[in-house]
Amino acid sequence: MTKNYKIVHDREICIGCNACATICDKYWKMNDDGKADLIGAKKVGEFFELEIDDLECNREAAELCPVNCIHIIDLKNGKKLI
Repeated sequence: MTKNYKIVHDREICIGCNACATICDKYWKMNDDGKADLIGAKKVGEFFELEIDDLECNREAAELCPVNCIHIIDLKNGKKLI
């Protein structure tokens, strides 16, 4: 089944502020190295990606990220939402 959205995490620039894990703990957790992990994501090149049906709390997590390391792509039209 085709998913609606793709979350792309640029983990390298993550500063570990914990906003994503606090707002959206179903999808985000803090790692022992102090950076956030996107739960269930696969590494694709230099980024971590996860396709999902519903944005749920991920839009808010992306909007609150102070270094903009969380991106959301609408897979229906290929446009970046955040």
